[in-house]
Amino acid sequence: PETSEPVSPDVTSRNDYVTPDPSTDMLYTVDDTPSWYTCTVLGLQHYLIAIGGIVGLPLLLAGPLCIANDDDGDVARALIISSLFFVAGICTMLQTTFGIRLPIMQGGTFSFLPPTFAILSLPHNKCPPALPSGFNNVTYTLYNDTDGSIIDGTEVWQRRIREVQGAIAVASCLPILLGLTGAVGFLLRFIGPLTIAPAVALIGLDLFAAAYGNASSQWGIAMFTAFIVIVCSQFLKNIKVPTPAYSKSKKCHMTRTPIFKLFPVLFALILAWLLCLILTVTNALPTSSSHPGWRARTDIRTNVIRNAPWFRFPYPGQWGLPRVTIAGVIGMMAGVVAGFVESIGDYYACARLSGAPNPPTHAINRGILTEGFGCLLAGVIGTSTATTSFSENIGAIGITRVGSRRVLQVAGFIFFILGMLSKFGSIFVTIPDPVIGGLFCVMFGMIAAVGISNLQYVDLNSPRNLFIVGFALFMGLTVPEWMKANKGVIQTGVIEIDQILTVFLETAMLVGGLLALLFDNTIPGTESERGIVRW
Repeated sequence: PETSEPVSPDVTSRNDYVTPDPSTDMLYTVDDTPSWYTCTVLGLQHYLIAIGGIVGLPLLLAGPLCIANDDDGDVARALIISSLFFVAGICTMLQTTFGIRLPIMQGGTFSFLPPTFAILSLPHNKCPPALPSGFNNVTYTLYNDTDGSIIDGTEVWQRRIREVQGAIAVASCLPILLGLTGAVGFLLRFIGPLTIAPAVALIGLDLFAAAYGNASSQWGIAMFTAFIVIVCSQFLKNIKVPTPAYSKSKKCHMTRTPIFKLFPVLFALILAWLLCLILTVTNALPTSSSHPGWRARTDIRTNVIRNAPWFRFPYPGQWGLPRVTIAGVIGMMAGVVAGFVESIGDYYACARLSGAPNPPTHAINRGILTEGFGCLLAGVIGTSTATTSFSENIGAIGITRVGSRRVLQVAGFIFFILGMLSKFGSIFVTIPDPVIGGLFCVMFGMIAAVGISNLQYVDLNSPRNLFIVGFALFMGLTVPEWMKANKGVIQTGVIEIDQILTVFLETAMLVGGLLALLFDNTIPGTESERGIVRW
């Protein structure tokens, strides 16, 4: 990928291996630096895209962590969310500046949830019984713990999150070691487009449950959100609107900007959020929490905003000293492997969407090393999960046609600042679920399509290639669904082995990617047939 191709003089080039692909229809490529105000708005758009997934993780873990449903519990949720914002900002800035150096967002990952749930379901981590009626949870919060001791409610969840922290921190040493030794680059010698295509496609396809789960609460609002994104990004993309601008040569002047192509996600978020607000104020949405449509209201998470502090600096060991257990580390190791394998696929998808060549092995090694450091940082600070690349933000690049990594650096800085301004950051927790679901329907579809597009390099008339792609995709969808429908089916007698096998078999892109990797390197075929030459 090294090249001496000249870069246009209006582009600020800071990348040692990526040059714009002139054949793409990008508004801004990897090395381009938009104006500061454009960077700010585009960075805010990426922030809003990622916030749904980041906020969802601590909210999902609140129950298993035994965080109480009272005012103290709301504050705990807000503090964990702010800590995750803070770490996501640092990791994004490090990854885009020193790591893979592509416009890729780092944030909390769902691949760590299965081992986390497994850790929190162990006998010594079961939630204690609730207080008897008549006790005040705020002034007299005492619980009967499993060992018979009496501890306060804050210590109940902090002791559990410390065990999750220790597992994440130790397990993160694996990607750090792989990145430092260059082992990732060695492994990539066996990976071609026939491996990348089903692996990346399954990243998007397997996330349909997350899109469906959010959108199903109110399909009308979800489809309205998706409709706005589609109209702006596809039908209005060539319409340029007069906008004010400033440059050193022309000073203040008017220019024409394709704002619908630049900010389709932002337009969709604002309009759909406003629609939900109107429906909430007029009580057109259900007021009962038992009704799915209740999740479309904008007033169901106001406690998080009201109780969050204005300023708090997340720091290592803020919940106490992380606790390391062998069972926790072994189980979390599977999540780490799933996370960095998914990230490798994301690197290729991000490079393709942002108009860059495929990343070289030394860049991938740097990316995995940086990601490992980010997981370590998440573990010692205590975010309840680790970090990895965000597929939904890669999908946004394909829709907006903005691949500048400077924009993602700004997005990372926004996360960093708002991670310390807990009250302001928690405002975005009120984004209704169907709005997030509508965005996911578009974003994840784009990721799946990017994966499939890698097949343009291979011979699709070859029965060998058709078998590999078809079998990998089918098994990548079938095996995880069977595992999820048959919880606890793996019983080897060793809980650590059960956890590892469960996480591996429930990760679609890992199942499909490994099958494609195995068959592509064992079934006879020429390099031209496999697409290695063109790729």
